[in-house]
Amino acid sequence: MQVIYEDNHVIIVSKRSGEIVQGDKTGDRTLADDVKQYIKEKYAKPGEVFLGVAHRLDRPVSGLVVFARTSKALTRLNKMFAEGQVHKTYWAIVEKAKGDDSPLLSPHLLTHWLTRNEQQNKAYAHAHEVSGSKKAQLRYSLLAKGDHYDLLEVQLMTGRHHQIRCQLSAVGMPIRGDLKYGARRSLPDGSISLLARRIEFEHPVSHQQIIVDAPLPDDPLWCKLSAQI
Repeated sequence: MQVIYEDNHVIIVSKRSGEIVQGDKTGDRTLADDVKQYIKEKYAKPGEVFLGVAHRLDRPVSGLVVFARTSKALTRLNKMFAEGQVHKTYWAIVEKAKGDDSPLLSPHLLTHWLTRNEQQNKAYAHAHEVSGSKKAQLRYSLLAKGDHYDLLEVQLMTGRHHQIRCQLSAVGMPIRGDLKYGARRSLPDGSISLLARRIEFEHPVSHQQIIVDAPLPDDPLWCKLSAQI
């Protein structure tokens, strides 16, 4: 865990792949537990530390996670996330699509209708609306090209379960390491190359504009592709 921004109401940390934001059936220690411990020790807080979870990232994903340090901030952040007032930018290293000669930085819009299989914990993309589906849209731009992988920047327009992973896979660009969505092979640490890179929002209390970037994963391919930008 790396703290990127903090004040009396908000704390933003960079999550490592493999960490879970909130408790689940595994019972593993959570990122929220670590942030509470950090606050307790840094500020010598007696008793229980308040920490509100405003949003989540999938376990194999890395990058920025926003927490609220006060109930006032949590209520307002929850509303902001629900109403799309928090802008998140993702970077993804994807397998090269066959025949893809897209120019750098040229934006593309993807629209699918997603269904979710709870037992598999997996989403499925459909070209047209089907029973039980929800519309999913994102925009992506090509930031850098490699021999076998490309680096994309992704802006979510809707917030669906596994949306980026599912939609990119549906157009022949599975995220590196994401076996669940069609990647050729896994990564040794079980991560996938999807990073919550930037987050922008108006502070829920001070109303100042907050813009923060996550550090890149310590990985040679991330370094090689990002060096082209």
